[in-house]
Order: sequence, then C-alpha cells, then structure tokens
Amino acid sequence: MEKYLEDLAYAFMMIKTKEEMLKFFDEIFTKNEIKKFEERWKLLTHLFLGKKQREIAKTFNLSLCKITRGSKILKNKDSITYSLLSKMYKS
Repeated sequence: MEKYLEDLAYAFMMIKTKEEMLKFFDEIFTKNEIKKFEERWKLLTHLFLGKKQREIAKTFNLSLCKITRGSKILKNKDSITYSLLSKMYKS
C-alpha cells in the first residue's frame, strides 16, 4: 500500500516557517480546499474559546454536524487539536 499521506505529513514537518507553509498550501491545495481547512480551524478555535455551538452555526452559517464533530475532538484533552489550541490561546 502506498503511503502518500505519511509522505505529506513528513513534508509538512519539513517546513520551518509560516510563510513557507502558506506558500505550500497555495501550491498544493485549491482555494476552495484552503477555505474548507480555514473554516474548520475557525470553528475549532471558537469552540475552544468557549463559544456555544448554535452561536457558531448561526454566525458562520455552518451545520451543527460539523460543529459537533469539532466539539467531540476538543472534549478529548489528549487530542493534538486541543494541545495546539491550548498552546496558541492559553497564555
């Protein structure tokens, strides 16, 4: 079985600056794919910061299904997502 996802993860790890990462995103993802990643991160960030699911859904016109998935991820304090957001926003 081919391991392209593992190779992609390794490529991400090799990037050292925000500018390089943004350029890489622009090179390999479409604008729509980038928008979807950004939307997912936005909803995770707002959940992490304590916003209510229905408020996020209404504000950003998102489905509760997407938001519920994000909420489940953040309930797991051992998740990578929770760890990253904690480092970014708990200062």
